Amino acid sequence: METDKGSREFQVFVKPVGARCNLRCSYCYYMEKDTLLQGSGVFRMSDEVLEEYVRQHVEASGGQELFFSWHGGEPTLAGIDFFRKVMTIQRRLAPEGCRVTNGMQTNATLIDEEWGRFLREEGFYVGVSLDGPERFHNGNRKRADSSGTFAEVMRGLDILRAEGVQHEILCVVNSENVHAPLEVYRFFKSLGVPFISFLPLVEQQDNSDAGVTAHSVRPADFGKFLSVIFDEWIEKDIGKIKIQIFEEALRTAFGQEHTLCIFKPACGAVPVVEMNGDFYSCDHYVDEEHLIGNIMNSSLNSLLDHPRQIAFGEAKKSVLPRYCIDCEVLEMCHGECPRNRFIKTPDGEPGLNYLCEGYRQFFNHCRPFINEVAKVWKSVL
Repeated sequence: METDKGSREFQVFVKPVGARCNLRCSYCYYMEKDTLLQGSGVFRMSDEVLEEYVRQHVEASGGQELFFSWHGGEPTLAGIDFFRKVMTIQRRLAPEGCRVTNGMQTNATLIDEEWGRFLREEGFYVGVSLDGPERFHNGNRKRADSSGTFAEVMRGLDILRAEGVQHEILCVVNSENVHAPLEVYRFFKSLGVPFISFLPLVEQQDNSDAGVTAHSVRPADFGKFLSVIFDEWIEKDIGKIKIQIFEEALRTAFGQEHTLCIFKPACGAVPVVEMNGDFYSCDHYVDEEHLIGNIMNSSLNSLLDHPRQIAFGEAKKSVLPRYCIDCEVLEMCHGECPRNRFIKTPDGEPGLNYLCEGYRQFFNHCRPFINEVAKVWKSVL
């Protein structure tokens, strides 16, 4: 069935240099994807693939707003001239009156004054990977020689701030920084950061007692981390700083659908287009099994609507354990991301999310506030 393009919601993670990166972060899950195109001689998205992608994205969107999301690896390795070309193509192909926005996720170590001016002039929204103060950041975000990157990230971030580039922080919460919630949060506040996303690190390891690596965050610790920060945010910073998971929880007070894919009932609307045009189901499922097609042979519309892609998205909902279906915070979580559903429920049913304990703890912690917000909201309707 053909989807109404005017109502379609999707976000493509575009990989202009694939998995290539100038860093060697200890927990990077995408670096290994470099083997996908080994021997191909391709190191950057070609002009032909780039133009075809932009054209198809415009056609698939069908509305008055377009959002392009550039990821890696490290997308700045494509070079500033590549992104100047992106702007040229977008201006040529976007319908008149259409608002075009570009987002980029970067480690910020290659950001210089020229990049800063370009990103400001072109209205980019930039996500910067930063795991908190230096003692936490340098523990995992390293160069190939194992040296830390904190100073270079801060230099890049300072340039973005000085240029007035819209930005946010993406902080990976691991077994170290999870025990210092207020230190991490107050550090970001000191930088004047407007938006923060906390991303829990979960790395499976079958021969571990916990089933995960030592660097991975423990569920109860993550729940406490979020709850402690939530309390300070409510007291001092609500309306000043946006924290992604808090914003998502609050959407339930207004009867709004989640915007973050991991908390939606179904997924599949955030696929990947690799630098050679290959279309994969999700950033965490870039493998042969989840290769749906290539935009040089099939339209983005048809790939988004492909039966295998639809089935991938619907499986998130259809295989949810009864323990989740009966949960009091189901509407806030919906079982989170399928990649983390590798433990069993208390009664032995498979498919429970590894982070369940932490999410349940946090969502129950913030429910009283959210319920009060919902009451106030309903009273003024």
